[in-house]
Amino acid sequence: MRNLRGQTALMLACLHGRWKVVQILMLFKANIHRKDYLSGGTAFHFAALNGHTRCIRLLFSDYVPSSSEFWDIMRGNSNSNSKKDALNTHFDEVVLSKIVNKKADGGVTALHLAALNGHAESVQLLLDLGACVSETTVDDGSTIDLIGAGSTPLHYAACGGSAACCQLLIAGGASLTAVNAKGWTPVMVARSWHKSWLEAILSKQPEGRLRALPSPYLSLPLMSIVKIAREYGWRKRIQSPACFDPCVICLEMKCKVTAEGCGHEFCTECALHLCSNGGSSATSARGPPGSIPCPLCRQPIVSFAKISSATPLKELPWTKTPLALCTTGSSGGSSGSGSVAHWLAKPNIRYSDVELGCSTSRSLSFRRVPLMKLNPALCVGDDTMSPCRARCSRPELKRSASHRESSRKLRLSNCS
Repeated sequence: MRNLRGQTALMLACLHGRWKVVQILMLFKANIHRKDYLSGGTAFHFAALNGHTRCIRLLFSDYVPSSSEFWDIMRGNSNSNSKKDALNTHFDEVVLSKIVNKKADGGVTALHLAALNGHAESVQLLLDLGACVSETTVDDGSTIDLIGAGSTPLHYAACGGSAACCQLLIAGGASLTAVNAKGWTPVMVARSWHKSWLEAILSKQPEGRLRALPSPYLSLPLMSIVKIAREYGWRKRIQSPACFDPCVICLEMKCKVTAEGCGHEFCTECALHLCSNGGSSATSARGPPGSIPCPLCRQPIVSFAKISSATPLKELPWTKTPLALCTTGSSGGSSGSGSVAHWLAKPNIRYSDVELGCSTSRSLSFRRVPLMKLNPALCVGDDTMSPCRARCSRPELKRSASHRESSRKLRLSNCS
């Protein structure tokens, strides 16, 4: 489903930084490859535009393996054992590179947008995920590029004026002498946009390659916990506190996953929160880049595994709870085949005696029916249902003035 601009719910959630919404959509396998109608941007572009790094991390949850060798593989210093480990985790570096470097209209990548707007944390994460620093924009006639076609992310960072983004891109291998279609280098772009404080950074190539630190938003266990949550569920359910050992974090849910390494057990929801909400201090100092510290022992967690007692879901959680609709029944009390039988969630119902004045149920003048607060916009009946009048003492269920007037005219016409 899209809006008039072709934006999906995932795009809008990424645009506004609603990472919890992004998490739920990713658990339900939302399509991350769709492009909007106006700019050709994907959810990655919208997340990078406003620097929502948590959303970027969640979007790549199906492509970053829960492997301690991921950092070495992305840096090109992996050995045969790490390649074998990557093969076992079904990791395809080429696919990840194609996704992170996907272009919108004008050849703009997510790295271009993050660098232009000065989002250093997003730039750092995108570089760790394989974003290319030499990708250039194109003049395809669909956009107006004030910086110039053929610009690299470093040109965009120079226009935005972020020294941190420029330093990260230079450490990632960006060229200071790259020229765009206007013949401008990054330092020329900085001068033309009056970003004079960048001249010292962009005018001289540093001696030797700068060390690129891993992003604190890189989360290796995310893929493993997302797979477990999809198969075994993650939402809260009503449990008896005497029949199980609760999760040590929330003290409410049953433990379903265990951290590989230290062996501590957590519920699926808390494990998801640990992997999705980590920030600048999320990465464990004692483990590989992207590992998260265990909240109990501070040992690095690279992957989660399900507990043997966990059982898979037979159906989606949101389809399990039917909602009863109040309908006018026949004199025998059985509901018709065409009547609506369920709602989307089971309400808290108390019964009350309601006098029904409908002509179709005049013989049932005092019948016990559910009394509950309903949303009029959701109350839908079949074609056989006729309007009726209900007398109730609750003030929030009063009829509107227009409805009372139409009912009075209907009664007068019936009497005549």
